[in-house]
Amino acid sequence: MAEQVMLPDPAMPDPPSFDGWTCPLPLRDHPTVVMGHGGGGQMSAELIEHLFVPAFSNPLLAGLTDSAVVTLGGAHLAFSTDSFVVQPLFFPGGSIGDLAVNGTVNDLAMSGAQPAYLSCGFILEEGVELSVVGRIAKDLGTAAELAGVIVATGDTKVVDTGHGDGVYINTAGIGLVRDGVDIRPQRAAAGDVVIISGMIGVHGIAIMSVREGISFGTEVVSDCAPLNGLVAAMLDTTPDLHVLRDPTRGGVATSLNEIAKAAGVGIELTERNLPIPETVANACSFLGLDPLYVANEGKLLAIVARDQADELLATMRAHPLGADAAVIGECVPDHPGMVVTKTAFGATRVVDTPIGEQLPRIC
Repeated sequence: MAEQVMLPDPAMPDPPSFDGWTCPLPLRDHPTVVMGHGGGGQMSAELIEHLFVPAFSNPLLAGLTDSAVVTLGGAHLAFSTDSFVVQPLFFPGGSIGDLAVNGTVNDLAMSGAQPAYLSCGFILEEGVELSVVGRIAKDLGTAAELAGVIVATGDTKVVDTGHGDGVYINTAGIGLVRDGVDIRPQRAAAGDVVIISGMIGVHGIAIMSVREGISFGTEVVSDCAPLNGLVAAMLDTTPDLHVLRDPTRGGVATSLNEIAKAAGVGIELTERNLPIPETVANACSFLGLDPLYVANEGKLLAIVARDQADELLATMRAHPLGADAAVIGECVPDHPGMVVTKTAFGATRVVDTPIGEQLPRIC
């Protein structure tokens, strides 16, 4: 009996081939999407680098920053988009509505832009209570007003019961970049100082405490806030900021690793200088987490020339959202592309990029 040969269906697209890939194993090991692909770690980077970048390849996308700086009609504009799927929808210190505004506002601000306009898309699951949607919409509108931005356009879609998770939101935004401002990860240079604007890990622990019903002896409140006002004050003092980044998914560790790799420098942190609140430290110890990998939603990392660091730090501490700002490290010529921490015992440990994410669905 002749062997039956199965011919390809011309109507079906060819499956993607992994044969020529050189990425690490986690992506190859998962032919389907897993939660780690959305965690902001190595798996997210591989997904973007090997699937999305080739499909959309262009010079503006090549920087892979949180917002692209484009020139339109002679003006320099920052343009960004973000989607929000946090659970629970409401948490101490905010809601998915607050996150939808502040997340995009902060991405624009990290390019040195003053955010101006947002779009807003709601994806609603059939059966979600209208009172919940109304409360989220009100939070979103209030957050936009506080950030000084206008929700200029929007869209609403409804999906069948079981095909969503209550409410998802996408926001896109544009903002005006000051003349002469050039903020991007590639500008980090050996000798630069690394500054954090405040306490680390608060948002992720706030989400986890509510989601898992864990009490840490006191309520942990998210740091969700718009950072454009703080950035404007920083630029007034130090127009030549080298790098800004809001350490959201993957936390401080992931953001600094991305910067180190982009700039080809090493980054050394001093453990005793890391501003980690006691509640976060205790919660991370209990849960087996590292605060450096826990998400933030109202903090920024700034990298600046050493001779400008003291003045910048004073400006940040004079602003309500930078009152706890601290110098936490420096850029060095050694171990380029790598982040390390000097411990209290004088040892050095590598702070690598996580494969997935410690706490999924935090934004």
